[in-house]
Amino acid sequence: MDVMGDKATLFETGRFVQPPDEEPTRDEMGDMGEAAEEVRLRLAAETGDTEAISVLGAMLLRRGDLDGAEPQLRAATAAGDRAAANNLGVLLHQRGYPEEAAGWWRIAAVAGSAAAAHALGRHHRERGDEPAAEYWLRQSAEQGHVLGAYALADLLEHRGDAGSGQWMRAAAERGHREAAYRLARALDRKAAHEDGNGPDNAVEEIEQWYRQAAARGHRRAALHLGAILEKRGELKEAGRWYLTSAKDGEARAACALGFLLRDAGDTESAAVWWLRAAQDGDGNAANALGALHAERGETQTAERWYRAALDAGDDNGAYNLGLLCAEQGRTAQAEQWYRRAAYAGHREAANALAILLLQGGDTSGAEPWFSKAAEAGSVDAAFNLGILHAGRGEGPAALRWYERAAAAGHTEAALQVGIARLREGDEQEAERHLRCAAGGGSSEAAYRLATVLDARRPPEPAHELGEVVHEKTECEEWYERAASQGHRRAQVRVGMLAAARGDVVEAARWYRAAAEAGSRNGAFNLGLLLAREGSEPEAAVWWTRAADAGHGRAALRLALVYARRGELAEGQKWADRAVALGPAEVTERAGRLRDALREELSA
Repeated sequence: MDVMGDKATLFETGRFVQPPDEEPTRDEMGDMGEAAEEVRLRLAAETGDTEAISVLGAMLLRRGDLDGAEPQLRAATAAGDRAAANNLGVLLHQRGYPEEAAGWWRIAAVAGSAAAAHALGRHHRERGDEPAAEYWLRQSAEQGHVLGAYALADLLEHRGDAGSGQWMRAAAERGHREAAYRLARALDRKAAHEDGNGPDNAVEEIEQWYRQAAARGHRRAALHLGAILEKRGELKEAGRWYLTSAKDGEARAACALGFLLRDAGDTESAAVWWLRAAQDGDGNAANALGALHAERGETQTAERWYRAALDAGDDNGAYNLGLLCAEQGRTAQAEQWYRRAAYAGHREAANALAILLLQGGDTSGAEPWFSKAAEAGSVDAAFNLGILHAGRGEGPAALRWYERAAAAGHTEAALQVGIARLREGDEQEAERHLRCAAGGGSSEAAYRLATVLDARRPPEPAHELGEVVHEKTECEEWYERAASQGHRRAQVRVGMLAAARGDVVEAARWYRAAAEAGSRNGAFNLGLLLAREGSEPEAAVWWTRAADAGHGRAALRLALVYARRGELAEGQKWADRAVALGPAEVTERAGRLRDALREELSA
């Protein structure tokens, strides 16, 4: 039977008992080799071999046998071995004699030991003697000692010395994982400061250093590498690095992994990682758990996690508590939580608080919070300020806030700016904003943009045989987009364009859609279409709907229908309605018809 895994690994677990006559394992062979080496070194040391005495002392020091190591190291040091002097310093430092340790490190460092120079530099820095620390760390770093290079870089960075980068890079290039991580962070911050406009090779270098540190087990580097990969869309590899980091105890990675799993549709696994991160004090994960339970209707559990987020220092917890209370109709509590988050600088909480105050009729109290949120970058707050000023009739102030929100991509704000520019006659600026709003999904903007383009449209070109050649124009495409989004006037317009092409079926479809959505023009036009097709009874149904909604021409059509049928009283009723509804041309015609029907009825 085949066994999954390496047999040697299984033996090491202790699950299998080896037969007495079986060959020794690799670990046992290593122990036997080390024991043999120790015997050899002891024999050489007894002959006065300084190198053997030094190596034996180092071996015992690594093993933790300080009592056995010290006489060996002192003997080798007395014979002038600098490695032994350095190790003797390490031993004395471990015993709690830092000053004596520093003395031996100095002897070794002067003799050229880079490791001793590093240890001596660290000793001076711990005591606040930075000039001495820099001197010895520089000695160590310049000899190629990786720990010396990193310690020197850390010291120089602490002082704000620009030379720190050179030594941090040197340590990273020699495999120091913390140096690789810190170098990546420094390059990352520089790129962020430049708003991401740096060269592509800079981004590649950042990723390279994060990857090097992460591969050596640096959990925060793994987190940042995962974030880079996720942003680039490489979700599978990003998830692997998040998992590596999370297993090593990085709460932010566990939280990020949870969001990745949620987006992939695995909510249950996401909740497991969020729970782990939240228990480690990650406020973002606690908020995510709160939102998950809120979606399930478990409001008490949601509130508990939002409070946990708040306790972890995440102001989103207070904001989410406000949202939860507002949904439950607990307005006073919602205001309390919104205020707490808003005072902490949460811009969306400030906007939500302003809306709550506005709904309660406190306009003067709402405006400062809208302003605070807008100044902090809330696009919704800027738009709401526009609405507030527009409601007071303060057009210029409203337009300024609408423009600010539109510049940040707010669709409805762009629509309002477009409408304002149309009123001012600035068609070019109006078109630009309407295109932005229409592109953002506003059906009203798509319709208004279509009307602007429609007004410029030249007459249809004629075919050389005299037939009109129709090609769909941009304005028709915008009408259709608005119509497909349920815009009633656009639906009527698309129906009219289809009718003009002779496509009765398409025209009827759009007129019916508009009419069923409440458009009186749609109902009237659908009635005209049906009447032309010989379906006057059905046409009368739609005209009735249009007339009831206030369409004067539909009322006039009904008056004519009933007059032709001989139902004079009903015809007179609709004629009276048409006179009242207008417009002037309809009023005049309906008046003549009403008078004629009255005479006929009184004859």
